[in-house]
Amino acid sequence: MVFTDNWRKFGRMKCWLFTICLALLFIFLFSWHALRNSECHSRAMFSCKALSTNNTEYLDQCKEVKLQRKLYNKPETLKPPRTDVLMMTPWLAPIVWDGTFNIDILNDQFHQRGVRIGLTVFAIKKYTVFIKTFLETAEKFFMVGHKVNYYVFTDRASEIPNITLSEGRRLVVLDVPGCKRWQDVTMRRMEMIHNYSRELFINEVDYLVCVDVDMRFNDHVGVEILSDVFGALHPGFFGASRQEFTYERRSRSQACIPTDEGDFYYAGGYFGGIVEEVYKLTCHCHQAIMIDKENNIEAIWHDESHLNKYFLYHKPTRILSPEYIWMDDYGSPAAVKRKRFIGVPKDNAQIRFK
Repeated sequence: MVFTDNWRKFGRMKCWLFTICLALLFIFLFSWHALRNSECHSRAMFSCKALSTNNTEYLDQCKEVKLQRKLYNKPETLKPPRTDVLMMTPWLAPIVWDGTFNIDILNDQFHQRGVRIGLTVFAIKKYTVFIKTFLETAEKFFMVGHKVNYYVFTDRASEIPNITLSEGRRLVVLDVPGCKRWQDVTMRRMEMIHNYSRELFINEVDYLVCVDVDMRFNDHVGVEILSDVFGALHPGFFGASRQEFTYERRSRSQACIPTDEGDFYYAGGYFGGIVEEVYKLTCHCHQAIMIDKENNIEAIWHDESHLNKYFLYHKPTRILSPEYIWMDDYGSPAAVKRKRFIGVPKDNAQIRFK
């Protein structure tokens, strides 16, 4: 009986000791967490002060951010802004149409981040005739109010006009070798954008927008297009079926897409994203083009065919509607309410080189 009582007392002592230990552990963890937060806050304050003493650019980061009021209509969950077009892909990438975004909200977000945008274009041989109109219209409509670097790849640097640019915008002329055929220009641009992404662009800009030069900006084109990696719907195929897409169908080509595959048909003259993603995209397409060359085959639409293959298996995070790369030959369908970037009429026989 005495043994039983002693055992019960010992059991109660063990319970009390366990409870006390658990409480002490909780107090220790709570104190350590509070101390850790205090140290992190002190380090962040110290780092911010240290940076501000060396670089005045960081001074604003140390100040309390003053939020600006912005008044706009409340988005309606049950009333989508457009019901006549597809606004979201099955992989949840938005498709940008007129009326589907608020540019004031987006501009505020990108200004807070201090984003820099690079616009690449190729003006090889006679295609230099388009560069003046391209740059002048870009100054009027492209990324207005944001920092922009125009990267012009050319073999005729002396023919690139010196136009007046807005504050925060630069013209960078990149001297590159000419090509024998216009098809080689379209395919080699993947290689050149890839190389310069690693050597130059990564150090100067956050996003790249890669477009054709024989175009003019006709309406607003802003930060609504920017995402990790984006492409544009080809204006000739945005209402077409898979079977109508002019994908490369020959199995010998790296760009081959079977007739039962494909989401959209993307225009080769408009793609982009953050520099790291553009680097991966152009690297993949360039390597595929080189493999085709070794096998003595050239994809039906050159780099556009390889871009479509890439986007099939590496889904873009944003897609631009045909508003962003239009040709007047396609008329004025009701869905395309604004023609933001339009092809310039030209005589291909005079401009293109064989």
